[in-house]
Amino acid sequence: MSTEPPETTEDAEPGTPADEPAGTEGPEGAAPAAEGDAAKQLSEAEAELAAQRLERERIERRKAEKQAPVAAGAKLSGKAADLLAAVRAVESGAKPAATVFSEPEPPRRAAPEPVRRPEPVAEPGAPAAPAPESVEAVRGVLTEGGAPEGLAPQVAAVLGETAAQALREDPWQLLRVAGVRPEQADGFARALLGAECAPDDERRGRAVTGWLLEQAAIAGHTALELPALTAALARQGVPDPDAAVQDTLAEGEALAFQDALEEPGAPAAAGGEAGEDEERPVRVLVGLERYALAEESLADGLARLINSVPKQDGSAEDWERAASGAGSAAELIRAVAAHGLVLHTGGEASLAEPAALLRAAGALGLRAWAAAHTPGGRDRFTALSDGPEAGSGGTVATVAGLLSGAEGPGRDTDGALDLDLLIVLDAPLLDVETAALLTESLPDGARLVLAGDPGVLWSAGPGRVFADLLAARVCPQLASRRPDPGPLGELVSGIGVGELHQVEAPGKEVVIVPVRNAGEAVHRTVQLVADSVPRAIGVSPEDTQVITPGHGGAAGTRALNAALKERLNPGPGRFGGFDPGDRVAYSPAPGRTVPGQVVGADAEGLRLTCAGEAVLVPRARVEQSVRHGWALTAHQAAGGRWPAVVVVLPGDAAQALSRPWVYTAFSRADRHLSVVHGVEQALPRAVAEVQAKPRTTRLAALLRPQVPTPA
Repeated sequence: MSTEPPETTEDAEPGTPADEPAGTEGPEGAAPAAEGDAAKQLSEAEAELAAQRLERERIERRKAEKQAPVAAGAKLSGKAADLLAAVRAVESGAKPAATVFSEPEPPRRAAPEPVRRPEPVAEPGAPAAPAPESVEAVRGVLTEGGAPEGLAPQVAAVLGETAAQALREDPWQLLRVAGVRPEQADGFARALLGAECAPDDERRGRAVTGWLLEQAAIAGHTALELPALTAALARQGVPDPDAAVQDTLAEGEALAFQDALEEPGAPAAAGGEAGEDEERPVRVLVGLERYALAEESLADGLARLINSVPKQDGSAEDWERAASGAGSAAELIRAVAAHGLVLHTGGEASLAEPAALLRAAGALGLRAWAAAHTPGGRDRFTALSDGPEAGSGGTVATVAGLLSGAEGPGRDTDGALDLDLLIVLDAPLLDVETAALLTESLPDGARLVLAGDPGVLWSAGPGRVFADLLAARVCPQLASRRPDPGPLGELVSGIGVGELHQVEAPGKEVVIVPVRNAGEAVHRTVQLVADSVPRAIGVSPEDTQVITPGHGGAAGTRALNAALKERLNPGPGRFGGFDPGDRVAYSPAPGRTVPGQVVGADAEGLRLTCAGEAVLVPRARVEQSVRHGWALTAHQAAGGRWPAVVVVLPGDAAQALSRPWVYTAFSRADRHLSVVHGVEQALPRAVAEVQAKPRTTRLAALLRPQVPTPA
């Protein structure tokens, strides 16, 4: 039984670090890390672990708020009403509750404890290594069921010390391991259970329900509407989908919610509340706890910012003087002066306006910070906001570093970030969990500015935070009028409105390279990166990024990286498939990609340098978190910019293209864009017609009752 996920486009599998990573042969003969690097090696690990600790604390604080009450007069379909009635019966004690519902409620805390730098650990986000005896016991069960023995460490890590027993009692628990599909778990269950294995087994129904919700989260949904979930269960051969969902809810493995729907043309009541006699339609959704509670927490935090009065730092006259000398940023500065939450939209050139805000806030005495998603984005905005003309501006960090305390102002005694203003750049990349952590970490009276380009791909993780807030119109939103300059800016601006223009490029800013097949696409890409772009444009291969729609296929990232490595840094791949000098994409956590380069390896693991910092990836994590990085997907490249970009569009990529994908890929180029073009009319058709795939989220519905309706 193979457990490798099927080849998918990144729309179907956003942000996954590796679907077929390199091998893990033991590193030999590598040079040790240079002295002085030890203090930097764990910055990524510290950031991820501290953020995860905050996430666990947040979930514990909100466990008592799992189910939202059904509004009076809400209209439910028969099946949905039956489902919610079953859930309510568990809550009231009419039916036995699972252990998860009967655990003592954890004590609530006013704020998380100040984040302190965690003790050094091997790898961020990695589960504790399972005991060897547990792994061996699981290996025996897997062998008996015909599953690959290599899954044993993963199964033991996911299911815990009693993994072997749990797997025997419920073979479909194998679905909790990443990459395992229902048909594979079914075969494993048949081998273990024999005649006892049946399609209507409650254990199978619960496991497939959880698996479908996990797959939905990978695709960006924070929950699924009940009809969509039951239909998916039926397609997976579950005989009674409604019963499977009810069992899953009763076991506490998922949560059910109802959200009021806004009927077209119906005026919203003040504060988002319906009158006593007014019936309003609702939708019933089911979601995994971690994402459902994160979205609720995010809505609470945003409502707190919107409804509170910002801290009075400087007089109204001081703010007006700052705005009057800020050019195109004046409107943004005035909005921030009076509101706790402000949205700012625009392309790369528009970042000058948040930079001006950062400088003005610093001059007014505010503790002002900006946070970017990538080290490269942090460095670009630092140069923009702290140049010779910057004066006494604020400081820039990465989002992960800010949350962990590895970067930024640290936290006050209440556990809140020690700042007055936070500007989050590339806001469309925020997923609900990260956004919830940020909003929960802001002190009362703080101001939050979410800035970004709404045309780019949404977050790799679940949610569409920035798009939901723009659609909800619950706070000021300002659109920059600063266009990105030159032929590249003209091209990308046209794509944003659904038009693929042919632009004049006298300086070879945009070059189209037609190809007939995938093999030619790979050949021409290597030629462009290694020879043509350096010779004609003056950009080295190290500063050129290749972007393609997916990892698989004859011209996906794997094939392109193999060809580029052979040309630019040939070697045997003796360190788990890597050699010193290899360009890599390091994923410290799912959905995050940090460009880097291999420095060497030793008994501890693979040593990288990422944005000037040393990173140690333990041997056990190399396969999951490191892949070659000369070629990336657009999701991996989001948030980054390079002097030159080569976008590869082989013929088999036509179905993967959409306007946001093309917009994101093309807008990563700063000076030069080459398009290796093999999709013919599929490219302009995607730009004109194919929008982002819908995501089911709850943020707008959660905000409505908490925020006054705008006049």
